[in-house]
Amino acid sequence: MEFQSGSFDCAIIGGGLAGLCLAIQLVEKDISVVLFEKNKYPFHKVCGEYISMESWDFLSGLGLPLAELGLPVIHQLGISSEKGFMLNHSLHMGGFGISRYSLDDYLSKIAIEKGVVIFENCKVNSVNTIFVNNYEINSTSGSFSSKVVCGSYGKYMPAFMQKSINVVKENSNYIGVKYHIKADLPSNKIELHNFTDGYCGISKVDNDWHCLCYLTTSKNLHENGKDIKQMEENILYKNPFLEKYFTQSEFINSNPLVISNVQFSKKYTDLNGIFLLGDAAGSITPLCGNGMSMGMRASKLLATELIKLFANKQLKKEVIVNYKASWNQAFNRRIMAGYYLQNLFGKRNTTDYALRILSGLPLITSKLVSLTHGERF
Repeated sequence: MEFQSGSFDCAIIGGGLAGLCLAIQLVEKDISVVLFEKNKYPFHKVCGEYISMESWDFLSGLGLPLAELGLPVIHQLGISSEKGFMLNHSLHMGGFGISRYSLDDYLSKIAIEKGVVIFENCKVNSVNTIFVNNYEINSTSGSFSSKVVCGSYGKYMPAFMQKSINVVKENSNYIGVKYHIKADLPSNKIELHNFTDGYCGISKVDNDWHCLCYLTTSKNLHENGKDIKQMEENILYKNPFLEKYFTQSEFINSNPLVISNVQFSKKYTDLNGIFLLGDAAGSITPLCGNGMSMGMRASKLLATELIKLFANKQLKKEVIVNYKASWNQAFNRRIMAGYYLQNLFGKRNTTDYALRILSGLPLITSKLVSLTHGERF
């Protein structure tokens, strides 16, 4: 089905993973969808590119031929301390690796083929309520009207959204840094390497690459003259595993992708009548259980409610209540577990001590890992 008017049932601001998945689910139910993406597909994003197997069936159902792509299947976990100790553990559910460059590109093509209208290189400047349940979206590609608006714009709230709320600046914020490398590392293992005030994940993706992505405090960067390379040498290299990988791997691009001012407070599932999903609903710390699967699951939760709305089986106020309740039920435990686990990471002595204890308690380790993986959906 193809929709080509300026009026749509649903408008989605942001065409990342959650936004694309939502768009595909809605258009499959003959709900007209327009999606605005500020970049042009395909493009890289700062993101650890391990996806839990909980999402495999969901992505396949959207039309992604995962079984044909020869993706690395990951069922081993390694966690190291700055002192050089490595905890090795088997992953019961496990996951697979694919770059966001490839994944978002596949999904955007599926969305277009199914009838989603996508505007790339497009910035949304404002969303205004025309009358009840009708919005005007003003963008660099023109003005459009929509019955429902969803925000999947990622970690950074657009300026027009901030005007109506009190944006609280947190005292601590983080930076994310990502490279793709070629390295002699196992394809079936994801590794998490700790260093002072941060940790780095490494796992195999497509193109025979490994994704190397780390999170650390802005303080670490500022104390190293805002020089990424200097910070890596002074801080990350104190972990012997990271020193080896940084000095002995082939870097696909010498300059990394970097995002700054990353904060991890829970935000909202709706704001001013706009439904939020993915990182727009709250940037989730990596240890809460791979944000990509959580974003995809949120898209399914919201799609379920919106499909009922457009079938006249519930009112918008009911969608707001039901979506928030299902979001909390799906993610609250994972988020809480992630925050507790976070306290064990990024500390030289505490992390080393915790990993050595857990290495002798495989059942407890399995339980902790299970808290970061949801059920298949």
